[in-house]
Amino acid sequence: MTLLCVGVATMPLNAAAVLSSPPGVKQMLGQKLMLDLRYYCSTTPVDGQCRTAMTTLPAELAALIRQYDIGGIILFAENLNDINQIVQLNRDLQQAAADSPLGLPLFIGIDQEGGRVARLPRHIATSFAGNMAIGATYAEHGTAFATTVGQVLADELLPLGINVNFAPTVDVNVNPQNPVINVRAFGEKPQHVADLGGAMTAAMQSRGMIAALKHFPGHGDTEVDSHLGLPKVEHSAEQIRQVDLKPFADIIKTQGPGMIMTAHIQYPALDNSTFISKDGDKMLKPATLSRKILHDVLRTELGFQGVVVTDALDMAGISKFFSHTEAVVQTFAAGADIALMPVKLQHPGELAALAQLLDALAQAVEQGSLSLAELTASYQRIVALKQRYPLLPKAKTAGEQLSKATVLLGNPAHRAAELALAKAAVTKVKPAGADWPVRLNGKQKLLLIMPDMSKAQALAAALKHYSKTALQIDSISLQQTDFSQASAQIASADLVISGFIAPMQSLADIGGMDDLTGVANIAAAYQRQTRQYEALLPQITQAGKPHVFLSLRAPYDISRYGQFADVVLASYAYNTAEDVSAIGAGNATYEALAQALLQQYSLSGRLPVTVAGYND
Repeated sequence: MTLLCVGVATMPLNAAAVLSSPPGVKQMLGQKLMLDLRYYCSTTPVDGQCRTAMTTLPAELAALIRQYDIGGIILFAENLNDINQIVQLNRDLQQAAADSPLGLPLFIGIDQEGGRVARLPRHIATSFAGNMAIGATYAEHGTAFATTVGQVLADELLPLGINVNFAPTVDVNVNPQNPVINVRAFGEKPQHVADLGGAMTAAMQSRGMIAALKHFPGHGDTEVDSHLGLPKVEHSAEQIRQVDLKPFADIIKTQGPGMIMTAHIQYPALDNSTFISKDGDKMLKPATLSRKILHDVLRTELGFQGVVVTDALDMAGISKFFSHTEAVVQTFAAGADIALMPVKLQHPGELAALAQLLDALAQAVEQGSLSLAELTASYQRIVALKQRYPLLPKAKTAGEQLSKATVLLGNPAHRAAELALAKAAVTKVKPAGADWPVRLNGKQKLLLIMPDMSKAQALAAALKHYSKTALQIDSISLQQTDFSQASAQIASADLVISGFIAPMQSLADIGGMDDLTGVANIAAAYQRQTRQYEALLPQITQAGKPHVFLSLRAPYDISRYGQFADVVLASYAYNTAEDVSAIGAGNATYEALAQALLQQYSLSGRLPVTVAGYND
């Protein structure tokens, strides 16, 4: 099998296997690193913090990829502006890899799960409503939407030069308080998650996209975000195998996923061994660093033969307790094949850290802390996966690649599928039957109370677009500071439609640990929104106004807010495109909600999780 290089030459994909001499230790180690190049400053920032997005590949970063035979790169939203820029960036990345001694192409990965975790601009790419929305369609449509979403995600990512999608999330969300997974999960039933995750995996991989199941052995019953701390799951060994491991086990057996991503989570029933943190504390080993979990459970018990990639090693679940070198040594010793985001490389002053890390890893091999035999086997798994999938686009020229990407991304068929999922997912939770105690038709004056003005504008635009009669729409944003007119706005409305997003955004939504400084501000803003919303709800009731409540994220908030509304709808999604008023261009959730509110189609969505007081 041959692969077109991004330059003028062609190269055999199995180039490493035909080298006159076997790869060296550092070359094999380089293939086991997947770097984050989200930000890069050409000079060292005065405060040491770089926030300049890396959208074109600097020569010094290309040199690192080339010199150290780096195996992969992960891209974030900051790296991705438009189709032309993304295509060129990825071609430049692959050219640097092609010029390395091994000449192996890069894994270029992304978190394009759909829903609230989507890195490509929503007005350009088809983002869909996310996994829990797919879960809401399972009763009526089975795995159809999981398959469609997997196909479209792969078809849009591959022509951009992205060949690994860190998806699907197959965590079983059994904890309503889960701050980081919630709607990223298909639901709470292990078999449904396994079925839907398996269908999405099969769809992506059949198109040539490497899928990476996450987060092994399961992140569905945590109340701590592993970006911020180290969660512990206290399930019994039996419960772990029946719930948490079930989707992984089934999909490994039926679909052969290319990658599985580890979780920075303690599972004492699987491994109760301890380590001493860099602060001297004795702690249970998290799964990412546990040989019992990665080798004994994942490799031996479940029979996984693919590539194990860590979750980001800069997350507090790891970095709070280990130096970056120690973390990489420990996860490689545990059985991980690829260390994701092992070291920060955001300005010239940090670039030497990569060579230092590789020196330390090579020393660990020499001293026996890392097995040379296991290093070689891991390297061979990586090369085998790179041989199995077409890591470089089929297009022979940049122009041909750009043309194909432009035709595919966000095309009408994909946008239609996006809207179809959003509509199929909308769930009428209250009242439970077919009755609609509130009728939008004929209501001339609506008041929208939404988490922010962009959500209000998106819903207003969709309502006006789909309504057959003129609507007068007023709005309240829960981010505004002056609510002195709120009572008057409620009093003058014929119908109030309110929406809320719970829980608050996590670092997975925003991007990652580089956004940590903004979390406190997000939390404070969310608390203000919650207070304002809960102050307005009784006013709506007291004014006797018909009221529709829209649960825009995890539907668990219906237990809290459903009592104030005549009708409750769940959408499982809330994201808008950059142009919030655009129709057919990234605002599918609001188009679906508008059509539902106008009763223009029959709602078939079903709650994929238990909501206390409604389907328990």
